Amino acid sequence: MAKYVDGFVLVVPKGKEAEYEKMAEMGRDSWMKYGALQYFECRGDDLKQQEMGDEKSRAFAEMAGTSDDENVWFSFIVFNSKEHRDEVNKKVMDEMNEKAEEQSDFSMPVDMKKMAYGGFEVAVEG
Repeated sequence: MAKYVDGFVLVVPKGKEAEYEKMAEMGRDSWMKYGALQYFECRGDDLKQQEMGDEKSRAFAEMAGTSDDENVWFSFIVFNSKEHRDEVNKKVMDEMNEKAEEQSDFSMPVDMKKMAYGGFEVAVEG
């Protein structure tokens, strides 16, 4: 069965990892409650350029424009289909907007200008 994935690249300042993880756990709980198949938040660990024959890959840290006091996170959520993603995301966003109204002092632990997002149709699965 074909699946659909929402993918994110985020930049988290060092020292704010625990704050981000707490926010990510709340996100996970919400997405899973409303039907996401899987939810992953992955902290960068090995982000160096890789040799590929005569070429070098671009490193995630370079691509995201991080400084020495920031780390790259790669996150993704798996859904049954794009339509399923849209249904789940609507419920999650409604819930998050309700919570945001209750927590006027909340601030994002990431720089949203350095975040990248996209929806992806799964072409090969293993």
